[in-house]
Amino acid sequence: MAAESESCNCSAWAANDPSGVLSPHSFNRRAARHDDVSLRITHCGVCYADVQWTRNLHHDSVYPLVPGHEIAGVVTEVGSDVKGFKLGDHVAVGTYINSCRDCDNCNSLLENHCSNFVFTFNGVDTDGTVTKGGYSTHIVVHERYCYKIPDGYPLEKAAPLACAGITVYTPMIRHNMNQPGKSLGVIGLGGLGHMAVKFGKAFGLNVTVLSTSESKRDEAINLLGADNFVVSSDKNQMESLKNSLDFIVDTASGDHPFDPYLALLKVRGVMALVGFPGEIRVHPATLNLGARTLSGSVVGGTKDTQEMINFCAANKIYPDIEIIKIDYINEALERLVNRDVKYRFVIDIESSFK
Repeated sequence: MAAESESCNCSAWAANDPSGVLSPHSFNRRAARHDDVSLRITHCGVCYADVQWTRNLHHDSVYPLVPGHEIAGVVTEVGSDVKGFKLGDHVAVGTYINSCRDCDNCNSLLENHCSNFVFTFNGVDTDGTVTKGGYSTHIVVHERYCYKIPDGYPLEKAAPLACAGITVYTPMIRHNMNQPGKSLGVIGLGGLGHMAVKFGKAFGLNVTVLSTSESKRDEAINLLGADNFVVSSDKNQMESLKNSLDFIVDTASGDHPFDPYLALLKVRGVMALVGFPGEIRVHPATLNLGARTLSGSVVGGTKDTQEMINFCAANKIYPDIEIIKIDYINEALERLVNRDVKYRFVIDIESSFK
């Protein structure tokens, strides 16, 4: 073990301006401290957040910007006070790498809701430096924000769990969407939606995929194992589902109506929103008359994230991925914008930087 180490040069790909075009970049990671874990990144998932911040869509990007917050790798160094990890462990890192560790949310292991939550990239860490993400060869993270990947679970499959997986798992557990025999609707069939279908089936739910695209019917049922598929723009199909679902997970980020989906819920049904549409408009009667709940959620705390990874390993739940090299990332981000991926790009970092 080593309590301190010299900063090492880190190879990466970064965006240098709002064009969002990424190119090779190098920088120095901070030295590992007594409570840190340093890992060699083997894989990094590609999330739509990478598009948003490389292209400055939130108007707060700091360049050069190294994206990536679905990280999997191998521990190469642990600080002297680290108890949960050892050299050679397989580890995941998700959307945040720090928090205050002293507020009500941190004390409840809901660190993702801490007001001092630090994003894995384009965040400002406690030392004032701007964080840089997983499109890079290694990363140094406080052990609290690292997750053990169980033996035998492929690193390339583990990476998307750190964002796509936990984003849908958290509201499903919070709202007891793990009751066998209940019915679940999943809006959208992208990186998040396909994981919601997989979790729903693992929980023993009857799963209906709701999509605007008829072309996704075959993959929803035959590839992902959904029980039913409904084209949400077809009023007759939607009418046939009214008052029939116990739960809905809404992964759609584009603007869309809410009343037609909420009307599919049974009395006291719950719809969890994990996307970020431009606005939410709901007729009060849609909620009140059915005692329905519309709930929001974003990623998950450290306890839930580790539980989710363990659940995936125990139940052999794997994201469907397309592995790419880093030099394909600009094309991959364009394809992601155009929804041309089934269902998550994962960068093979280890082989990309050889």
